[in-house]
Amino acid sequence: MARTRTTKKLAQRIDLNYFKRPTPLKRAKFWLSLLLPLIALLWIAERSIFKDSRVYSSGRLSEAHAVLEKECAACHLQKAGEFSAKVADKACLGCHDGPLHHAEQTKILECVNCHVEHRERGNLLAASNQSCASCHSDLRAYSGAARYASNIRSFEDGHPNFDAADKTNRGPGTIKLNHWLHMKPIRAMAGGPNVQMDCSDCHRTAAAAVKSAWTYADARYSAASVSYTDADNFRALGTSGLAARNPSTGRELMAPVKFAHACAACHLLMFDRRFNEGAPHDKPDVVHAFLAKRFAEYIAAHPGELRETQDPYRDLAGKPSPPRTRALTASQWVAEKAAVAEELLWHKTCAQCHQMSASPLQDTRIARWSPANANAVGKISSTSQAEFLADQQEHLATRELSLPTVAPANTTLKWMPHAKFDHEAHEGFTCVSCHAKAMTSTESSDILLPGIETCKKCHAPGPEHAESRCFECHTYHDWSKRKEVTPKFTLPALRTGGR
Repeated sequence: MARTRTTKKLAQRIDLNYFKRPTPLKRAKFWLSLLLPLIALLWIAERSIFKDSRVYSSGRLSEAHAVLEKECAACHLQKAGEFSAKVADKACLGCHDGPLHHAEQTKILECVNCHVEHRERGNLLAASNQSCASCHSDLRAYSGAARYASNIRSFEDGHPNFDAADKTNRGPGTIKLNHWLHMKPIRAMAGGPNVQMDCSDCHRTAAAAVKSAWTYADARYSAASVSYTDADNFRALGTSGLAARNPSTGRELMAPVKFAHACAACHLLMFDRRFNEGAPHDKPDVVHAFLAKRFAEYIAAHPGELRETQDPYRDLAGKPSPPRTRALTASQWVAEKAAVAEELLWHKTCAQCHQMSASPLQDTRIARWSPANANAVGKISSTSQAEFLADQQEHLATRELSLPTVAPANTTLKWMPHAKFDHEAHEGFTCVSCHAKAMTSTESSDILLPGIETCKKCHAPGPEHAESRCFECHTYHDWSKRKEVTPKFTLPALRTGGR
């Protein structure tokens, strides 16, 4: 027979005093509910006694301000025994200056709009894109239209391509250079072997340039002083870009290419077979003085060469001609040889890389057995030869020195004056990774900077990409206008809570 189980019988099995009977879990919860608030109050009291205000903080300070974590009053003003929640600009300016952006800016931002503290250890300079976009998403000027892109919200949203990398732009430099030719196996010099050049053979940062030997340098030119100045070679940087906060380390930008370091070993400035040295890489008047001196020294040591004999087989008409001789004075000989050497230099050697003016050069016929008088014809007799030499001597004594001028190199030192860039941070990448156009460039006016799409391959949002916020490439404060501040802290004060 089945057992009968009623609700009443089942209810009799329940212990009605269960909730009143103490258990280990109940005791633990009871004591925790008492002890935890008590410990919290004691901790707050202990922090107050030792004047440690971190108990009220919403988070740890950045690395730059970590030493001030016990000094809330250094930034937050205290009124009626309470600290202000917002930091005033004058508190920031009390320790370091923050000069304004551009003089024509229409909106003045407070320090806390860009530099947010109590976000744990980190870089306080890492301002958010929203701070920059508050102005640059709708950029305006006091008068007229903005000179730059006026709707930039971030590097990925609205940022135009770099102006210098625009395909329609051409460089102002005058040096003739074919990158494509130099990146192929090329003969180092006449009769020399073929070599494969690398970008670093010519392009190095200023700091790297002094630490390692140059592959194609010439010690004679490296040690020589020159008369031309930076104004003859470099374009002015301009004043539109904001000055950086930190001084240059010499590793950010590439140093200008110098003939002595990158060119001299291949591009020899030879001017005469009598010498095994080249002309100086300098202004034409310096080169002219050098040639006159070297030829004068040579003829003083070899006076026998003042008497010259013409090759009897130089008659282009095919008629045999007897050898002719002539005797020159030392000044005539020097003038003749210098004129021929200068013709070679100005018309070929120097003009290979530089833009030379079309100034008339010295008449080199004086060194080629040809009379200066256009009416003189045929074979020069002993009498006419003497008259010719006399005429030439008078001509050399009265002629004005006529030298060409070399166009300024106009080398651009910084292509992007409104941005900052550091080659050292990118030294793990090959040059052609960014400057791919160098492999095909045949004109010296080509601007070989990468475009914005090249930078976006690495600089993009997300943990797997490099930093792409505005502060990475741009600066806000114009640090050329910074003001010095008076220090107010002592080292012990930062640790003891006093001043």
